Amino acid sequence: MAPRTNDTEPEKESGGTPLTAPDPEVAQAAEEAGDTPGRAAPEPEPSTTTGDTGPDAGARTTTARGPVDSPAQGPSTGAAPRETDTEDTTPATATAPTTVPRQTTGDPGDGPAEGPSSGSRSGRAGEPVADVASRAAAAEGTAEEKPSRPGGRTHPESASDDQRVAAVRRVGAAGRRLRGLQLGGTVVLLAIALTSGSIAVGALRDGGTTVASAPSAMSPALLSSGSLDASIVSLQAQLRAQPKDFGSWATLGLAYVEQARTKGDPSRYPQAEKALKRSLDLKPGNEQAVTGQAALAAARHDFTDALKYADQVLKEIPYSQNALSSRIDALVELGRYAEASKAADTADSRRPGVPVFTRYAYVHELRGDVKTARRVLEQALDTSSTPGDISYVAAQLGQLAWNQGDYKSALTYYARALAADENYLPALEGRARAQYASGDRAGAIKGMEQVVARYPLPQPLVELGELYEDRGADGDKAKARDQYALVDAWIALARANGVNADLDTALAAADHGDKASALRAARAEWARRHTVHTADALAWALHVNGKDEEALPYARRATATGYRNASFLYHRGMIERATGHEKDARTWLKAALKLNPGFSPLGAGEARKALKDLGAAK
Repeated sequence: MAPRTNDTEPEKESGGTPLTAPDPEVAQAAEEAGDTPGRAAPEPEPSTTTGDTGPDAGARTTTARGPVDSPAQGPSTGAAPRETDTEDTTPATATAPTTVPRQTTGDPGDGPAEGPSSGSRSGRAGEPVADVASRAAAAEGTAEEKPSRPGGRTHPESASDDQRVAAVRRVGAAGRRLRGLQLGGTVVLLAIALTSGSIAVGALRDGGTTVASAPSAMSPALLSSGSLDASIVSLQAQLRAQPKDFGSWATLGLAYVEQARTKGDPSRYPQAEKALKRSLDLKPGNEQAVTGQAALAAARHDFTDALKYADQVLKEIPYSQNALSSRIDALVELGRYAEASKAADTADSRRPGVPVFTRYAYVHELRGDVKTARRVLEQALDTSSTPGDISYVAAQLGQLAWNQGDYKSALTYYARALAADENYLPALEGRARAQYASGDRAGAIKGMEQVVARYPLPQPLVELGELYEDRGADGDKAKARDQYALVDAWIALARANGVNADLDTALAAADHGDKASALRAARAEWARRHTVHTADALAWALHVNGKDEEALPYARRATATGYRNASFLYHRGMIERATGHEKDARTWLKAALKLNPGFSPLGAGEARKALKDLGAAK
């Protein structure tokens, strides 16, 4: 898609006084900042009042848990990356904790912090998570900040929902009329939806498998200053006046990463890359820009580079919270779980707080230690004080409960997350998922429709398509196909902007697309990293392509750590059955349904059918 052009009227300050034409260096700085010279950046839209936005209104990646999987690097296809047209200023909502509960001097990551907490303060932020876990075990026998909106007043982004809904509906309607077109046409349609929303109200938020399941890389100081988009406008103005301000360039790059992550617009990533490069050109090796490079690499699923950049920062600043957190994430996403566990212990000893607590919990969950994961997350929730921290941690607890089939607790935690931030995507998506599993199919479909209408990202699109298929009403099959087509379109756009989307491709295409493409993508992702999630994706892609003997070792590897995921158990059961191991097949299929009987609208039904067939054949 071609970059958006601007009118040629002279740039004006908010008071209306024309500014003099910028010199070439300032003009270049303004363009690289995403603010084309010749026009002033627009002011953020005011808050408006809307109805039915409270926590009771209708929730990885996976969203929120599971791999931090957003799309990953691949060949550029479909629409070309959008260049520096980022004048949307709709505030982004919080998506994860961004503050260190125990504040030290300076921003987190700016330099050495205090030594580790003594662990003697029960229930206080900053206490090492290992102490929390051990004390709780003994007792039991362990983002952006947004103000509350009293009186029904909602986040400014909510005022724009109708426009986003209209944009996505236009895509759906056009897709139904043009179903015979090739993928390229669908890419254009989705690009129109994304950029239409961006022009009017801001780009769509990130979600599904790409919604950040980890805290933001942004500094608390920037995020607590108000709207992320308003902060970007301020940074752009600063860089027009001071184009050699390397710190502001680095902060702008981080802000673009966060915007892409929370709004689902991959075109922000090239802009982030340009801003971070400018910062490093001005001051090579500066810590904030290298931290930004780690965040950008992780967002694009280049976890090898993310680890490299995190280690580079920690070599100079061993107490950098962002770098400590990025290192854990990268090791987890590379499948180096023993090292990730050690990294979590190190981070806990150096900078205990909500971001480290949540990572510590996930490392334990991956090893099957759900009890410790729950204790640590509950402690993190007890110490959370900002809306961003509360919504993030509560949604993590909701996902953990849902994974274990505890739908009542899941709904309770999602309600708490949405009480803190009614727009928090992982909680909205998770609530819809838990509603379905609890038997409220109509509520689940309504909730997931609201999610994908605002944020059409891979996992919620697939889930909504499957909900339609499971309902089976007139026209639902066509509706489901529309959702799956949009997944392909989103993946193409992500790849066009340097994001590795192979895992998304493998997961979606294996059941709802080109099976050969799913296998190619799964093999490519496995070549890059050996995680339980990539093992499961490769096993399933091999299975649907009739290569069950080759699939079985990967299915067994996906379940080897003890990670309790019903989809993994279901996949292994089906592959054991296909290879003639009927007893093992029954064991794993029963385990999947016992753990989480509503794990998938379609998969759960297939598991029951397979068990019935196995019983008849016995």
